[in-house]
Amino acid sequence: MSGNIYIYIAIVAITSYLIRVLPLTLIRKPIKNKFFRSFLYYVPYVTLAVMTFPAIIEATGTPLAGALALVVGIVMAWKGLGLFPVAIACCVVAYIAGLFFH
Repeated sequence: MSGNIYIYIAIVAITSYLIRVLPLTLIRKPIKNKFFRSFLYYVPYVTLAVMTFPAIIEATGTPLAGALALVVGIVMAWKGLGLFPVAIACCVVAYIAGLFFH
């Protein structure tokens, strides 16, 4: 079993390396396709959302409190408030809602 760990590490290292190197070697010219440029522009935002959304819902131990904080955060961000006030409000809402729904 312990000998297999090195094979797993090597496979992960190679895969991670190829994901980073292949685009650099295969795409040498500037990307002119408007759809593909737009797609690449939003990839970091989508990745961040996909990684944080489950944590937002499950962080409090009460999914309803996390969902309520998420809705408050979306509304505040939609209104144009900055990151700090939105984060503080979401923390307060999640804490208070966690007290009621737990």
